[in-house]
Amino acid sequence: MHVFGTIMMQDVLNSLKRIGLTGNEAKVYYTLLKNGESKAGGISKNAGINRTTTYDALKGLVDKGLANYVIKSSNKYFKGVEPDRLFDFIKEKEMYVEKALPKLKSIYSKPDSKNNVSLYQGYNGIKSVFQDIIRTLGRNGTNLVMDSEGQFAERMPFFAPHFIKQLEDYNINVKHIVRRGHDVKPSKTTEVKFIDKNEKSEASIDIFGDKLAIIVWTEPPEAVVIENKSLSESMKYYFSIIWDNI
Repeated sequence: MHVFGTIMMQDVLNSLKRIGLTGNEAKVYYTLLKNGESKAGGISKNAGINRTTTYDALKGLVDKGLANYVIKSSNKYFKGVEPDRLFDFIKEKEMYVEKALPKLKSIYSKPDSKNNVSLYQGYNGIKSVFQDIIRTLGRNGTNLVMDSEGQFAERMPFFAPHFIKQLEDYNINVKHIVRRGHDVKPSKTTEVKFIDKNEKSEASIDIFGDKLAIIVWTEPPEAVVIENKSLSESMKYYFSIIWDNI
């Protein structure tokens, strides 16, 4: 049970870091929620970090609106705000992005050529690739997928359901060719066909719009996205031949 609890705690801390908290802020916020109103010394002990670092983390949480304090007998007692406040924290970040977006777009120089190659590394890079699929296809588009064997859902369990919901919200049709005997978690707009193949593939291919994404599920994962209309059309043609003959 202790090991299970430790794993669950680490999952929570990782999630908090992914939305913008530092590692120490995540530990302190978790400690505040678990133990309630506390002085800095107790928080430091329970979070397993030194007092100076604890004060820095508390200041960061207060600035983010995720913690506050009261003064009793000249002592500060800190407490974490309810977890639902995290949604407000994320929305505030989105508001800042929306405010900056027009200026950022105005200075962004798009490459003149439509033959572009982009490399991505790590899980945040892979997220960017999947978000590019949504942006490129928009509503009612089609994404063609080859050789995916569930690595996405397995390696990115928090992001995968969000992406699948986006596919459904945008009514994006996904045609998925998968090795027989391997389970796939499809969206409501996914069609799946199976092929006989003995060897597992560590790479998957997505064909969408004028783009081709090759994702290699190493650790950390890597991806290359090629924007080339001729290549994309050729890959769509080859995909259709395989699809129609399964």
